[in-house]
Amino acid sequence: MARSQLRSRRKVTGGRYVDYRKKKLRDLSRNPILTKVDKVRKTTIRTRGGDQKIALLSSNVANVLGKDKKYKKVGIKSVVENSANRHFARRNIITKGAIIETELGRAKVTSRPGQEGIINAVLV
Repeated sequence: MARSQLRSRRKVTGGRYVDYRKKKLRDLSRNPILTKVDKVRKTTIRTRGGDQKIALLSSNVANVLGKDKKYKKVGIKSVVENSANRHFARRNIITKGAIIETELGRAKVTSRPGQEGIINAVLV
């Protein structure tokens, strides 16, 4: 089934919105890429206009900004908390805003791994 970025066909009251046009190909979206804690795996995605995105399928390293204002490549132990979905922490899924346990301590993810192909984080 195709995913769409259009609004719901139903109102809050349960009534229906009248369609003002049909669905277009540009309205389609893709399934989210849920980045897990595991060995580094990446894939490329063709985007609109023929451009490419690098998506991070899994990773066990992150670029962490330390107290000395320098980035260090650090190993990820696990996901402690994820505000996007409370079940993501249990499944070790990393998204933007997730709190991860690293070798330097806890850090908050500031990048979008499924869209940017890298994990950047700041110590909490």
